[in-house]
Amino acid sequence: MRVRSLLLILLVLSAFATDLAGRDGVALQRGLGPSPDSLDPHRAQGLAAFNLLRDLHEGLLARDAAGRAVPGVAHRWSISPDLRTWTFELDENARWSDGRRIAASDFGRGSARARDPATASPTARWLDAVTAIRAPDSSTVILELDRPVPWLEELLTLPVAVPWRGSDLYSGPFRLVRAVPGSRFELERNPHYREAVRVAPDSVTWHVTEDPSSELARFRAGELHVTETVPPGRTDWLHRELGDRLRIAPYLGSFYLAFNLRRPPFEGNAALRRALSLAVDREILTERVLGSGELPAFGLVPPGLDGWPDDTHAGARLDQAARLAQARALFREAGYGPRRPLEVELRFNSSLTHRRLAVAVAAMWKQHLGVRTRLVNEEWKVFVTNRRQGRLTEIVRGGWIADWADAANFLDNFHSASPMNYAFFDDPGYDGLLDAAHRTSGEERTALLVAAEQRLLAAQAVLPLYYYVSRHLVSEDVTGYVDNPLDIHPSRWMNLERRDAQR
Repeated sequence: MRVRSLLLILLVLSAFATDLAGRDGVALQRGLGPSPDSLDPHRAQGLAAFNLLRDLHEGLLARDAAGRAVPGVAHRWSISPDLRTWTFELDENARWSDGRRIAASDFGRGSARARDPATASPTARWLDAVTAIRAPDSSTVILELDRPVPWLEELLTLPVAVPWRGSDLYSGPFRLVRAVPGSRFELERNPHYREAVRVAPDSVTWHVTEDPSSELARFRAGELHVTETVPPGRTDWLHRELGDRLRIAPYLGSFYLAFNLRRPPFEGNAALRRALSLAVDREILTERVLGSGELPAFGLVPPGLDGWPDDTHAGARLDQAARLAQARALFREAGYGPRRPLEVELRFNSSLTHRRLAVAVAAMWKQHLGVRTRLVNEEWKVFVTNRRQGRLTEIVRGGWIADWADAANFLDNFHSASPMNYAFFDDPGYDGLLDAAHRTSGEERTALLVAAEQRLLAAQAVLPLYYYVSRHLVSEDVTGYVDNPLDIHPSRWMNLERRDAQR
């Protein structure tokens, strides 16, 4: 009897402790979107991976709640008059998740690993302007550049620029404690983080959410505090049902389809590519299929960047009837029609939004040009691999969210040397414009980038569809969530304040 009584007491105490932890500890639940392509900061390229990695790793600079670059491992820095030498002083409290101090040499090690061809980093080219990383002592990092980089502060917040000691060590506010593939990633506060006392969440769980409708159901059931997105075409209903918990804001991102230019039927056939582009009614896509405030796109670079001209591309100036007339004429010119129908494959990653969009685009091609489209839906990692290799692809879902607020961040992806160039666009004139833009600044640089975009669009390498808005559901209990055009929301700035506890 004594043993049974003791066991009962222990169970009661355990339940009480668990209840206290559930009440007092801040356990943030977030939607992630598709499974991240990699948790290696030097190999990752997808949005889901970047969002998760921002919680785990911190570079010389970090992001605040509004997405702005702020001190990270470096607490102060200076810049030479020619803007080519940056000297960073590391915070003496910056620690790895094992308690060891983050040293200046860790940044050199991280840069070398990112640039190593064996790493196969898809983002290493972002560091091209950095010619040297020196560590004169353990607390000082000096970056030498071959040219001024206006967005360097933003670049230094990205995973490709973090320090490195090993795959199981973290420099950020959280550390990974459990990964359940295809389900969730469980993080806990890093006790050695330099500002651990200012990190509100005790834990963060990122939930893999391929289906926005399921994510909505989990949010309404109280299982998620912040969603990755919302179901397409339900904005009015969400406004009525959830009010201010629906957050829609401008977003520096563009969505497009990319043609594989090194395989038939699109290799050497710009007329066919333009015909397919003109046959798509972007107004219908944004208003009826998406319906969340997205803007029809006829260019790659989204509006809202300082000094960037408004969307004045040729397709934007035509009404839909004129676009269709041109599309049919170009389709015939390309050698296709009722006697020779075109069959194409459109490949995209698992997502309700992507499926709805693909079905709508395929229906437009069928209606206006008689095109037969095979829709291929793949899990994210498989899709990314196939898209990058290009051996199977014909048309693929593409898109880009700005890593920093600059047009080159979009256009550089189509440089012939870029591993993100899954259209396999290879144009020395385009490369030359980008290379020249990186050697200058101001209005001259903007003019070169505008010319580069026009050249890319004239080649019909991509089929722009729409410019993004960010779409999330945010619990009324969440504080520290700030809408911003980069849609960056690090978990460290969020907190939960129960409304019923405030009464």
